[in-house]
Amino acid sequence: EARWPMAGAVLAAIALTLLLPDDLRLGPSWVLPVLEGVLLVTLIVGDPGAISRRSRELRAVGITLVAVLGLSAMVATGLLIDSLITGGPETESAGDLLEAGAVVWTSNIIAFALLYWELDGGGAAARAHDPLDHPDFAFPQQLNPHISSPGWRPRFIDYLYLGFTNATAFSPTDAMPLAPWAKIAMTVQAVISLALLGLVVARAVNVFS
Repeated sequence: EARWPMAGAVLAAIALTLLLPDDLRLGPSWVLPVLEGVLLVTLIVGDPGAISRRSRELRAVGITLVAVLGLSAMVATGLLIDSLITGGPETESAGDLLEAGAVVWTSNIIAFALLYWELDGGGAAARAHDPLDHPDFAFPQQLNPHISSPGWRPRFIDYLYLGFTNATAFSPTDAMPLAPWAKIAMTVQAVISLALLGLVVARAVNVFS
């Protein structure tokens, strides 16, 4: 699997972090983007091009990167929800509120997509070398090999689509979670997305009216 789709998603998450209002960030505005950038560069240098190197160190770096992105998205989510409940600067303008909500919502999708991608089957390198007979997620191509090319493996785009559909449908669509951690993660993402969309849209409608 090529590295660039995952790297592009991380860069997009970093850009979204920079777009957040100051009161929705964790610490100074430069800390998390710099940390995430350093971790991403470490992964690229350690395993450039196609993801094929199996290394405990690289896997630890990858999990740390996902954890930092997830923490950033969760903190922004909590701060935005608190702002919606108690009344914050974003809640006075429908445009500012919708923009902040879209940034936080998209950040969560990317963070959870990276989480699914990094943990399913031990990560991209492990899936390439030793495909599991009992994966953490069951994609249609795995359930019915006749609709896929020989040797098909899920790639980052499949997990990004999984993250997006779970955030919009609040439930599995094409890929089914099989492992307990996958079910818990998808439940948490669905609850976050439901809370964000419900509160943001309701408050925006109230501001408009």
